[in-house]
Amino acid sequence: MKILVCISHVPDTTSKINFINGDTEFDTNGVQYVINPNDEFGLTRAIWFKEQQGANVTVVNVGGADAEATLRKALAIGADEAIRVNANPTDGFFVAKQLAEVVKNGGYDLVIAGKESLDYNGGMVPGMLAALTGNDFVNSCIGLEINGTSAKAVREIDGGKETISANLPLVIGGQKGLVEEKDLRIPNMRGIMTARTKALTILEPVGAENTTKAVKFEKPAAKSAVKLVSPDNLDELINLLHNEAKVI
Repeated sequence: MKILVCISHVPDTTSKINFINGDTEFDTNGVQYVINPNDEFGLTRAIWFKEQQGANVTVVNVGGADAEATLRKALAIGADEAIRVNANPTDGFFVAKQLAEVVKNGGYDLVIAGKESLDYNGGMVPGMLAALTGNDFVNSCIGLEINGTSAKAVREIDGGKETISANLPLVIGGQKGLVEEKDLRIPNMRGIMTARTKALTILEPVGAENTTKAVKFEKPAAKSAVKLVSPDNLDELINLLHNEAKVI
């Protein structure tokens, strides 16, 4: 079984976010980048298939040279090879188009992507990728078993879970729950050294237009100052909740 895991190169969730050029661009200065958390759950599940069923695991990213450190981390975790499409991932359709080309040329049985990246939160790429490749698609996936050419997936729905049977090839939009958080892999020294010798192929992008564009970014409004009310002064508390906060 050949598995392709789509990896987004995103800011660490603890990073301080700022914008530049009139709030039209993200300020990358001092920002640490990591594997997109939703993708990391998918990668860990793919490595499980490699260890238990002998699957071959390739990771792919659409991005610049700075993303190679993230791909090398994925290789250190256990992926067999990596592909980087040399393009700036500014638009969901553009990214999906590049990934679809990789899928079509690679003959993959299973494609695992995160249901969304934690930078732009577009949530578009996995579904678009499935449509462009003509493969079945399961989003918000929190469980996956493969038996030959058949798959059983569990996805999160409002108020519960849904179990789906499908045939390979298949595209998965994974999230937390695809593996337990405690099962996420941390690269060890042997993995880091081995990753240096694994193939990292750089591909030039295929022609595709950006269909959307981020015009401006805006931070949430700063929290207002906290007012402390004495526990003995309930009248003042009620007055503030009614006339100022307007919650009662």
